[in-house]
Amino acid sequence: MIEKEKTLEILEKGLRFSSADQTELLLLEEDTNLTRFAENVIHQNVAKYDHALFVRAVLGKKVGVAVTNGIEDDDIKKVVENATEIAKNMEEDPEFLSLPTSPRAKEVFGFYKNTFDFSPEDRADSVDLIVKKCKTLNLYASGAFETTTQSLAVSNSLGIRQYFKGTEAYLSLTSSKDGQSGWAQGLSRDISKIDIESITETAIKKTLMSENREELPPGEYTVILEEAAVASLLLFLGFLGFGGKTFIQQRSFMSGKIGEKITGDNITIVEDPFLTEMPGIPFDYEGVAKKKVKLIENGVAKGVVYNSYYANKAKVESTGHALLPNNPYGPYPKNMVMGSGNSSMEQMIKSTEKGIFITRFWYINFLNPMRTEITGTTQDGTFLIENGKIKSGVKNMRMGQSILDAFSNVEMMTKKRKVCPQFGVVMYVPAMKIKRFKFIE
Repeated sequence: MIEKEKTLEILEKGLRFSSADQTELLLLEEDTNLTRFAENVIHQNVAKYDHALFVRAVLGKKVGVAVTNGIEDDDIKKVVENATEIAKNMEEDPEFLSLPTSPRAKEVFGFYKNTFDFSPEDRADSVDLIVKKCKTLNLYASGAFETTTQSLAVSNSLGIRQYFKGTEAYLSLTSSKDGQSGWAQGLSRDISKIDIESITETAIKKTLMSENREELPPGEYTVILEEAAVASLLLFLGFLGFGGKTFIQQRSFMSGKIGEKITGDNITIVEDPFLTEMPGIPFDYEGVAKKKVKLIENGVAKGVVYNSYYANKAKVESTGHALLPNNPYGPYPKNMVMGSGNSSMEQMIKSTEKGIFITRFWYINFLNPMRTEITGTTQDGTFLIENGKIKSGVKNMRMGQSILDAFSNVEMMTKKRKVCPQFGVVMYVPAMKIKRFKFIE
């Protein structure tokens, strides 16, 4: 990894090389180490290191973006010149005002040396523990164990100077046998917090419980969603409406709804990059310090997240949620937190006369974005609940459900919450009991 001082020096050189009216440089560095295993055998061990230098050059109301993975002086000079040349050939954007300014971001600790130092041998030893437990029960273990160290630095000609370095460890495990399967995962910046034994036992337990699976007809059911399943709903809710771009363009379910009730009273969702359980990067890809943002509070739509461009259009302040400068999606929340309830998983199951227990969803896609309707299948641990007890496994089912409707029908939530990563977004959510959840053909 490049030292902090060297990283910031690279960005300063880029600013000095620029002849543009305004200039922004971003250096993203990633060191990823991954062990994949299937059918109780490690089949892939990968180490990948790379860095990318992004330059955004502004000439009046014209903006150009260029990127390179070279960081020598000639590379830096060339990519700055390329961004400037691209800006010259762009059409003017009358709604572009300026690159942002921002105070120094809040200090967030995210680098754990034990995660950074975790070796291929260490990952192999961890997989060996998993495989041995599965083999004793004639099960197959498949999954991935990954560690990542990432640094992000942003500087611009208006005074922004931001730097962050952090680590992540992630374990995903599926155990299987004769068409039945169970799944569990763990994520932490500190690899010592990845509870390999608990993850393995959870996946194994669900596999063994999935014998003699029943087939249920489509219809509306009471469901109990584990945290990963709740996180999938929250993730797509974010995709569909918590970003400033779609909000301004009237393509968000939040558009025109601020201050109105859109879910049940027990739903509160906050974008919180400073969560102790899994802190995010404290600034965005423009270098703007991130803010906590209330998205939904007690069922009422409260707000969305912004980068500087869409904040200017909306005449509000940026919340620090810009993505990479060459992305087409606009701002997006990356650290969503859902309020908890006061129940336990055991209490939710015991209170259910008949329902379906769901571990997670798979291959989710949109049906009707404005109505927040999505579809996807259950996966790796779906069970029938009868008379307050899990009775048997259930064959996977396809849901067709409005997320807002689901969050309007939440009867119970666990007090305990878990960190759930999906598609680069980290969520901290409870498990839920939801009535009238729809399954389709």
